[in-house]
Amino acid sequence: MPKMKTKKAAAKRFKATGTGKLKRNKAFKSHILTKKSTKRKRNLRQATTCDQANVKTMKRILPYL
Repeated sequence: MPKMKTKKAAAKRFKATGTGKLKRNKAFKSHILTKKSTKRKRNLRQATTCDQANVKTMKRILPYL
């Protein structure tokens, strides 16, 4: 059986934590920043974990992460 391929677009966006959870950056931080509050932009800087609903899909497209 051949090796599974990693989806490279996802590999660039997700990292695994020490416990095996998936870490991701938040969206809505690239443009139209003038109307967003400073607090909102500051909170968008922090990375967060991928929610449980998407973990099964993410593990399938990132087999070696």
